[in-house]
Amino acid sequence: MPLRHLALTEDLIAAAHPRPAADIASAMPLLDDAEVEAGLDVALRERPKPGGSGPWVFGYGSLIWQPEFAIEERRIGCVRGWHRRFCLSQRRFRGSAEHPGLVLALVAGGICKGVVFRLPAGDWRDTLLPVWRREMRGNGYRARWLPVSTRNGVVEALTFVANPACERYTGRLDERRIAELIAAANGGLGPSAEYLRRTVLACAELGIHDRHLWSLQAFVAERLAGIAGSRLSALSA
Repeated sequence: MPLRHLALTEDLIAAAHPRPAADIASAMPLLDDAEVEAGLDVALRERPKPGGSGPWVFGYGSLIWQPEFAIEERRIGCVRGWHRRFCLSQRRFRGSAEHPGLVLALVAGGICKGVVFRLPAGDWRDTLLPVWRREMRGNGYRARWLPVSTRNGVVEALTFVANPACERYTGRLDERRIAELIAAANGGLGPSAEYLRRTVLACAELGIHDRHLWSLQAFVAERLAGIAGSRLSALSA
């Protein structure tokens, strides 16, 4: 879909949320460093066919536009049996306790097109630790090694899928409800809508079209326009 049809613009997001919200550490409990690092050690031990070239990591959301690790190679890839969905509540970073945002995770069923990244030679644990800490400290994900189909064959990639046992997991919400939550949410890293917009743009630039994302960006834009209008009315009153 052409980018000119993107309704969710930077200006619209800024009008509704002109500045990031305060970062309140108690709003969302996080795993400590020891727990996070122990999980990474387990994931690396469970890697199928260890050895040889660097492991692969599959990105379907923020990892596409902010991988946060060194990359030797990247390919467009498709995971079967999983699809991306906004289903993890975010009371910090991209939301607050009063207005929790939502972030993406993979849930069972369907297919998901994204990007696989191969790590370069070296200490893979040290290379992965920053992004592992980012994704796993909130306890919303489980790590899985999933087969990813690419034009150059199938690779086994480390993938962050939804953790249904976590209290952050929302289950399958209606898209209008998802849009309502995303539009209202703003956290220390900025609005939840910005996360959505950057993901939609990154996918579009790679030729990846996801109907869930494109429907949501239109619904969120509609709600943000209402929020922005209410702000202007309040200021002029």
